Amino acid sequence: MAHRTSKSLAPRLLLAALFVFAWTAAMALQSPPTQQRWYRGNLHTHTINSDGDSSPDAVARWYKEHRYDFLALTDHNYFTDPQGLNSFLAAKEKFLLLTGEEVTSRFESKPVHVNAFRLKSTIDPKFGSDVVDTLQQNVDHIRAQGALPSLNHPNFGWAFTPPELAKINNLSLFEVYNGHPTTNEHGGGGAASLDAMWDHVLTAGKRMWGIAVDDAHSFKTISPDLSNPGRGWIHVRARNLSEEAILEAIEAGNFYSSTGVELVSLNSGDGRLSLEVKERNNEKYMVRFIGQGGKTLAETFDNPASYSLKPGEAYVRAQVLDSNGRKAWTQPVFAK
Repeated sequence: MAHRTSKSLAPRLLLAALFVFAWTAAMALQSPPTQQRWYRGNLHTHTINSDGDSSPDAVARWYKEHRYDFLALTDHNYFTDPQGLNSFLAAKEKFLLLTGEEVTSRFESKPVHVNAFRLKSTIDPKFGSDVVDTLQQNVDHIRAQGALPSLNHPNFGWAFTPPELAKINNLSLFEVYNGHPTTNEHGGGGAASLDAMWDHVLTAGKRMWGIAVDDAHSFKTISPDLSNPGRGWIHVRARNLSEEAILEAIEAGNFYSSTGVELVSLNSGDGRLSLEVKERNNEKYMVRFIGQGGKTLAETFDNPASYSLKPGEAYVRAQVLDSNGRKAWTQPVFAK
């Protein structure tokens, strides 16, 4: 009797197994895996095609040899096409050159420099009736070409005040840190720092992500007084190392910026921001959570650290400082 029961169950067990297999395969097709990983890159650097001191090949090699995952060559008013270099330098998932250009304009004595990413040819600069109009025209022109604009070093030449920057539309990226030694990131003489400028724009209701960059020009001589590589970068969480995936993640604010502090984890959503710092050597860390008007919402030495928005708080972002002066910036988390 037991033997006959086993035989009668076999077909049904086989059919059940086939059903589970078919259902699993169908779900896999409908819901492909969305695993993401972190990629480190620099979005602002120069070659001999504008005012850098090294060839595109030499510049790209520096970043690849120093364990970067991606780089944008952003020469002034010149599109340095990375296609040939990509095929020469890059193995799959090893190194990527993004398309880029520093669209370089000005109003009177004020420089208006806007990086453009995801382009196919040189984008000519626009010149407006004042500094706000000049920036807006260049942002709109870059967008019209299907490219992504990013405002460079807003305190270079003291080009923009916080209220002027808050007037710009369709601009989601700006440099909260620029490694060039003459870009006045800390402000001074009554002018706001780049951090304070960011909070002014966020408090005005604009959503903007802050990036850290090298703005490197000098690769042959290393000096604190020169614009050398390796000073500022971003860590992007993306599905793969492609221009489409990297820029998609950057546009969504799925990255953090750094001058040397590395995060083990970073999570945000539903009005909550949490992070864990990768500890090294004997360094100490402080996490400052910053909100509307640049107000410090909390400071902690805890690692991991987290903050949840309270009623009436519009956003929170974090700045991590280590005991040797290096920093990291997360992107803001909004109440709505």
